Amino acid sequence: MSLDLLIKNANLPDGRTGVDIACEAGRITAVEPGITAEAARTIDANGQLVSPPFIDCHFHMDATLSLGLPRMNESGTLLEGIALWGELKEILTVDAVVERALRYCDLAVSQGLLAIRSHVDVCDDRLTGVEGLLEVREKVAPYIDLQLVAFPQDGLFRSPNAEKNLLRALDMGVDIVGGIPHFERTMEDGARSVRWLCEIAADRGLMVDLHCDETDDPMSRHIETLAFETQRLGLQGRTAGSHLTSMHSMDNYYVSKLLPLMAEAEVHAIANPLINITLQGRHDTYPKRRGQTRVPEMRGYGINVAFGHDCVMDPWYSMGSGDMLEVASMGLHVGQMTSREAMRYAFDCVTTHPAKIMGLEGYGVDKGCKADFVLLQARDTIEAIRLKATRLAVVRAGKVISETPPRVAALSLPGRPDTVDPADYAPGGN
Repeated sequence: MSLDLLIKNANLPDGRTGVDIACEAGRITAVEPGITAEAARTIDANGQLVSPPFIDCHFHMDATLSLGLPRMNESGTLLEGIALWGELKEILTVDAVVERALRYCDLAVSQGLLAIRSHVDVCDDRLTGVEGLLEVREKVAPYIDLQLVAFPQDGLFRSPNAEKNLLRALDMGVDIVGGIPHFERTMEDGARSVRWLCEIAADRGLMVDLHCDETDDPMSRHIETLAFETQRLGLQGRTAGSHLTSMHSMDNYYVSKLLPLMAEAEVHAIANPLINITLQGRHDTYPKRRGQTRVPEMRGYGINVAFGHDCVMDPWYSMGSGDMLEVASMGLHVGQMTSREAMRYAFDCVTTHPAKIMGLEGYGVDKGCKADFVLLQARDTIEAIRLKATRLAVVRAGKVISETPPRVAALSLPGRPDTVDPADYAPGGN
């Protein structure tokens, strides 16, 4: 029987080289050297990297590509972004949410980004964003795994109807329970919101993903409450704390207590490097805090850490391109993760680690996995990050759904090569 797709001579993230990947009926049927079967399409990877698809497990798709509506964020702060989003919500329509989200999903596919967890604001009584993104989730299902988080942007208790709206959103089919405890009026209300949200998730058998301690205030410690409630309610492996930027400013003694609690409760951590270093430290002169949470230290405790993109061209962040390799690169630099092993770990933070957070079935490049992967113009994962490697081919269910020509420059220099391929500059040894 002929294969649907055969990739020849590929390198894999785990270090295997020169392997072939056979795809049939939406699954990988073999990963080994020298496969000789006929295929509807054969691609020679020529020693380039084949990776499982990129994953963004923290994003705001209801706001994406809305930059400049109704005005720009002049201060560049988190709080002005929230205020600006409040202005935009009043004029938001379902059609506008759907149109912008679908455009972003087109961009995501071209970047090899095939799984996204998006928070969707439930503080709008019309639930415009919820309605729009539920429609988008259905439309993109053939090519993107989209999870939705019911997110009370203005505070579960601070916003008048957020509690009932969150429950309405879950009843409509939103997947995950979200929150923002540090934005409540008091620390006590924040802790109470964590407890309430975790109880809702436990009752409904859902996962929890909280914007947690996204502040420079070292006394914002709701992640400790999340770890406790996770243990109390048996939610191990089903809860995530996103941002966790207050940990950047906490004293080391307290963190030495906190990280083991997170590890014991199997709480996932999601840093958002591009946004964290842009929004945090705004009140500092010098020295100026980076704001990114303590990724290397979490890694040392075995806590599962992922990197999210968070925003692309919206009230909080005017840049971004859906490129998770850019996210990994920024996380690597800010976290000073410069050993070879740590750089490979940064690649995992946008692939295998978020796959665990999202609970994706059949993820990977091995026999029996879904035939979803990306062919990159790079020899290995470190080179992929260094080069922000071109996505030569993006494959979903064994079908190529996006292709980009290799990035090769033509030179006109006497006595020098005619072309330059940046992937040829990989070091000889790793």
